[in-house]
Amino acid sequence: MIDRRVALVTGGSKGIGKAIALRLARDGYDVTVNYRTDRQLAQDVVDEIEKIGKEAMAIKADVGNATDVDAMMKATLSGFGKVDVLVNNAGVEVGEPCPVMQLDERDWDAMFNVNVKGVFLCSKAAAPSMIRQRSGKIINISSTCGRIPSPYLVAYSSTKAAVIALTQGMAVELAPYSITVNAILPGGVDTDMNEYEFRALGKHLGKTAEEIRRANESSIPLGHRMAKPEEIASVAGFLASNDASYITGATITVSGGLIC
Repeated sequence: MIDRRVALVTGGSKGIGKAIALRLARDGYDVTVNYRTDRQLAQDVVDEIEKIGKEAMAIKADVGNATDVDAMMKATLSGFGKVDVLVNNAGVEVGEPCPVMQLDERDWDAMFNVNVKGVFLCSKAAAPSMIRQRSGKIINISSTCGRIPSPYLVAYSSTKAAVIALTQGMAVELAPYSITVNAILPGGVDTDMNEYEFRALGKHLGKTAEEIRRANESSIPLGHRMAKPEEIASVAGFLASNDASYITGATITVSGGLIC
């Protein structure tokens, strides 16, 4: 099928990744939904995509493992023939928020392995196919924490700053092949990860998760609320479209005006 468009979304089984996978399907893409642990969640996303009328497959892979990533890319190319859009969404917070002096080295390594190495490995695996077709879009999910680090989240913030640097470096290298590389920097988003963060921060600061959530939301100028995953997905849909053909190396902040 000559006009087929294909997207691969890492961490696509829930949260922002799920919203992006569904948005791209509605925009006409067949989608590989990557997951690491819960196949049923990924299969549920596949089922939703198929109801939209597009093809999808769920592929298990640890994005921090080169063998897994290469197998995932091989399966995608075998099943769909190409990759037009790669969304590096998979990300983790490991351990509890804490002062940097108390940060466990294993937690630091685990976050960098997924949040940074995963972006590198998946982009490296997708680039040869994109170079051959002289087109492609890589969309990396960073965070406003990558611009203004949050206290007690030094490791996570550092990984997201590294994603910004990766984005800008790859954008320059891949531009000659008409491949764009951009990053989305969400602020607070209503996901399971943020709920975990609120509980952990609350425990550390002697407050309830709800108190932390309310304080977070009250600081957001636009509506005093966190973003919905679909609002991040809308930006990904734009970056994947031809309307963004001349945008590369950009970091687009989606924070309701909290960080501009």
